[in-house]
Amino acid sequence: MDKIELKALGKINLGLDVLGKRENGYHDVRMVMQTVYLYDQITIKKRKNPGIGLETNLYYLPTNENNLAYKAAKLLMDEFHIEEGINIYLDKHIPVAAGMAGGSSNAAAVLFGMNRMFGLDLTMEGLMERGVKLGADVPYCIMRGTVLAEGIGEILTPLDPMPRCYVLLAKPPVAVSTKLVYEKIDSQEIKEHPDIDGIMEGLKIQDLSKITSNMGNVLERVTIEEYPVIEKIKNIMKAGGALNAMMSGSGPTVFGIFDDRNQARMTAQKIKEIQLAKQVYVVNVHNARRK
Repeated sequence: MDKIELKALGKINLGLDVLGKRENGYHDVRMVMQTVYLYDQITIKKRKNPGIGLETNLYYLPTNENNLAYKAAKLLMDEFHIEEGINIYLDKHIPVAAGMAGGSSNAAAVLFGMNRMFGLDLTMEGLMERGVKLGADVPYCIMRGTVLAEGIGEILTPLDPMPRCYVLLAKPPVAVSTKLVYEKIDSQEIKEHPDIDGIMEGLKIQDLSKITSNMGNVLERVTIEEYPVIEKIKNIMKAGGALNAMMSGSGPTVFGIFDDRNQARMTAQKIKEIQLAKQVYVVNVHNARRK
């Protein structure tokens, strides 16, 4: 196999709770993660010259070891003494630095693709063990689907799939530092926690209203204080018929869960018209796991 093309899918957090901080700076979390069908296209090609070449359609992204996809390739090349070189092309559509794990998903796709391309025979567990060295979201991005994530995000338990629905995504034109958001949450007492068990119960009985009524993200308070546009987008989504709307990850992407595609599309159009966000998509959830 000299070439492989892969889809690196984005994610949303149906629930995100922070339980505490470890001495190493990582946070203990309890989250329900969900893959959505918005993706970056990843192409990996072998080349004769050793090393890693990386290109992307976004001029402002790093194309060296500061890119997670590059780091993923280097990790496997070093461990397995791969002497052939590779070229990686990232055709990116997932909003960048937006709480949707775009970079982590790219790294996961590179690990998965190189495992196949070079016949490394790593299991999914083996890939996830390596993925966590790159970032807390990478193991989930390898697994995909509807998942309970605990620990720093690397302890994964598959859940019942998300029922059929439509997800409206809107990323306002602001950049959020995940590191700063978590630093701020440390200095505040978290009084309200999302009902993660309630979300899981809703998934078990396939009740979309029970899932959405229990959604919550403890990081919202910190990010919305800094960027009130997030609250505005949430309110427009709810007024447009979303069963609930919430920030994903550390933000700033907002998502709304709809049971009516037309309502989702009309609300997307309104968000664009009043220029709260340029990157606006209506997508399906994606429940299939990698094998």
